[in-house]
Amino acid sequence: MPTLTIALPKGRLLDESLPLLARAGVECAEDPRASRKLFVATSRPGVSTVILRAADVPTYVQYGAADLGIAGRDVLLEHGLEGLYQPLDLGIGRCRLVVATRRDYDWARCVQRGGRIRVATKYVRTAREHFAAKGMHVDLIRLYGSMELAPLAGLADAIVDLVSTGRTLQANDLIAVEEILPISARLIVNPGALKLKRDVVKPLLDALAAAAVAPLQAA
Repeated sequence: MPTLTIALPKGRLLDESLPLLARAGVECAEDPRASRKLFVATSRPGVSTVILRAADVPTYVQYGAADLGIAGRDVLLEHGLEGLYQPLDLGIGRCRLVVATRRDYDWARCVQRGGRIRVATKYVRTAREHFAAKGMHVDLIRLYGSMELAPLAGLADAIVDLVSTGRTLQANDLIAVEEILPISARLIVNPGALKLKRDVVKPLLDALAAAAVAPLQAA
């Protein structure tokens, strides 16, 4: 039987991915959040998991180092979808990608005047496409952490970042002024694995699809 590897992202999305996988009959033999093993076996014969930085998951799947993976839509848009099959919206990791500014910043006036603004984000590719479509002139500043600090410190006029509850923005006197797009986690598959290992990949895809809709049916 061909061996399958599922790439999973570290962090909050991993916490949501593990119960989903369990509903699909893929339970890790040990907690991957605590294990020092790079590959963790699962209850499904021939299937193992590997835990990666979220931004690395699409790369591992694209080049066949992993057969399947779970990645946020935000990560996929930054990576690009070349060499990836994206069959399922898993319905986990839900949040929004937004433009946010200081509460006292006149965003509407800035947009109307067409002035050049500075925007801090780690989603440079997505932000560039968003503002280009609006005909806005922006200088993009790439950051990876403490995004909310950029407008407060005067580094940027606005940020593009993920928002879930909005409490972090509120605590720092920032507000979301535009929603770019809703975000959720997607299952991604290497096209070669889908072709060469179809007998084992397809049943797993079906199980994950059923697991993804199970909470909706329960509600």
